[in-house]
Amino acid sequence: MMGRESASQSSLFYTGINLDKRVRSDHVLRKVARLVDFDFVYGEVKESYGYNGNVSVPPPMILKLMLLLVLYNVRSERELMATLAERLDWLWFLGLDLDSEIPDHSVLSKARKRWGVELFRRFFERIVWQCVGSGLVDGRKLFCDSSLIEADASLNSVVDTQGLKRYLNPAYRELEARLEEREEQEEEQEEEQEEEQEEDNDDPQDRSPRQNVVNQRYTSTTDSDASVVRKGQGKAKLHYQTHRGIDGAYGVITATMIGPGDENEAHRLRDLIEAHHDNSQRNAEVVVADSKYGTTANFLQCFDRGVLAHIPVLKQTQDQQERRRRIFPESLFVYDPQTDTYTCPAGQSLRRRKHWVERQAFEYVTARGVCQQCHLRIQCTRSQSAGRTLKRHERQEILDNLRAQAQSRSAKRDIQIRQHFMERSFAQGTRFGLKRARWRGQWRVQIQDYLIAVVQNIQLLVAHAWPKPRAAVATATDTALRFVTWDNIALQQAVVVL
Repeated sequence: MMGRESASQSSLFYTGINLDKRVRSDHVLRKVARLVDFDFVYGEVKESYGYNGNVSVPPPMILKLMLLLVLYNVRSERELMATLAERLDWLWFLGLDLDSEIPDHSVLSKARKRWGVELFRRFFERIVWQCVGSGLVDGRKLFCDSSLIEADASLNSVVDTQGLKRYLNPAYRELEARLEEREEQEEEQEEEQEEEQEEDNDDPQDRSPRQNVVNQRYTSTTDSDASVVRKGQGKAKLHYQTHRGIDGAYGVITATMIGPGDENEAHRLRDLIEAHHDNSQRNAEVVVADSKYGTTANFLQCFDRGVLAHIPVLKQTQDQQERRRRIFPESLFVYDPQTDTYTCPAGQSLRRRKHWVERQAFEYVTARGVCQQCHLRIQCTRSQSAGRTLKRHERQEILDNLRAQAQSRSAKRDIQIRQHFMERSFAQGTRFGLKRARWRGQWRVQIQDYLIAVVQNIQLLVAHAWPKPRAAVATATDTALRFVTWDNIALQQAVVVL
């Protein structure tokens, strides 16, 4: 006999309802609640609240709401609050009941403004340290890379700061005042960085973190911190750039930071190494990165810190470009330490002419008129008036040894693994909204970056911390296999898709 649906009639009273019984025992939020202590936020933000007035939403609940926003990649805070009443697992995770009042979405934006970046940085550091205590961080090998984040702003908001159109709109004048204040702050920061670089003897060729000249003239009226960047052959868009360092054992993110989209990522290597040490209390023995990090300054910094740099040499990439331009690369010029001269492919000698103190390099040139009469001139230089010049660093012998070591078998193996290791980490972050900024302003994007890194590290805790994992293996092969196992099995169990 076929059954028929009866007219729906809700019960008048519900008794004995327990949300704890409605959430399954293996739910990912149960594991997060068991692993993460959110009550630390009370002590961190107590100075941000007064003693009178209305009672606020508990800070741990606000932090949990922001974690849910990222973990489930909810489109907006309004949608998060609208969905909250329909999700029993979210209510249980937040400590709410069926008839509890749902907070207003503005609570989250006000909390971010009140707390600032510092609270979320400490939250990230606490999770990293928890990964260290659970045996998920070996600390000896650090993989570094960067990725672009599309800003929450349209190209239609980009204006020419040197054009006359900005004077027709009062909003442009207000923006210009803010930009002038921002430029003054950047100039002060640049002066401080130059002083630090002079003390650390950095290569001045690597002292320009901002490369895009366009952003010196054009800016966005909705997000002035974002930079106009063209990625590949695509259309130019407004971007930020996230710099990430992950540990070689289980892929724990030990360092992450946000910078302008047009920033040269090579300048962030030292910051990533220092952040890795501060957050994990481990000294990196090997740093693995791509060729964009293979600058003279980075090789020497790693050498001074006692760190092996498994990084492709940027100079060799430049030599390949010179070959494509059909110009003799610098590698074809032979140096003689006895006479302190270079010999060019035509057999002519290049002698030391000048010492660049700021660049910590010597300049070598041929005698006057030699290059102009050489039959190989068109293959050596494109200059119509001057001849070919070479630069030799003061610590060139050390650089040659470091670059040779970067071509070793172990270095090539690490470089090959880094490509899959970092791309997999960024791909996982994309599931939580890494490629698109939720909010505007660099400090807000930094908060988003910390929350995404926290979620990814919590996933590793969920997958490996219970039971306690085996000791980290130093071999790169086992490292890659463990990472693949996590991605294929544990991630599918830990992530719940709406």
